[in-house]
Amino acid sequence: MSTQPMPHDPHRFSRATLQPLAKELGLVRARVHEFCGPARRSLAAVLMGQTTGPVLWIFAGWQAERLFPDGLHGFTDPGRVLFAQARRTEDMLWTMEEALRSGAIALIFADLVDIPAMTPVRRLHLAAEQGALVAGQAGRLAPLGIILTPHIGGAAGIESRWHIRPTLSQDPHLAHTYPEPRWQLERLRARLAPPAQWILKKSGATTAL
Repeated sequence: MSTQPMPHDPHRFSRATLQPLAKELGLVRARVHEFCGPARRSLAAVLMGQTTGPVLWIFAGWQAERLFPDGLHGFTDPGRVLFAQARRTEDMLWTMEEALRSGAIALIFADLVDIPAMTPVRRLHLAAEQGALVAGQAGRLAPLGIILTPHIGGAAGIESRWHIRPTLSQDPHLAHTYPEPRWQLERLRARLAPPAQWILKKSGATTAL
């Protein structure tokens, strides 16, 4: 008997599987999304702060630039993050695929150095949906996969793409002070929502639009 991948149904997983990102913004769980732009790791930290439980961070072992755990203070507990170093992009994607399929970890990042092809992205989606079934049977949240890509991204087949960059306050009274972090967040594409942009601000331990 032959088997074929099930077609993607955006309503297969209920709205309860929407992971809040900031205010009314959310990411569909059991799918893979893309963060791009110069502040993509900051957006990853914001998302970590909206979740609980362990986080898997897969990074390229040949790159000097990588996530600094102490920089997560103010967003989340760095002790939640499990780091996996890979030797090749293919190994990073394979590790993410296996982690998604296991359903054991609810939030998984792959900090990529280039844009993946469509076939690996499709495999990640299928693994995430399989992991959602496993997680549901165990009473856990469905896994959420995030690929981080440089510049303006462009991975084909992802559920949504978000670009983020630092920005300055337009308030003249803050010109000579050390302001709280601010970013311009853009939703470049999403299956179920139009392109849009917001200013994301961090104040103390909270992040708001």
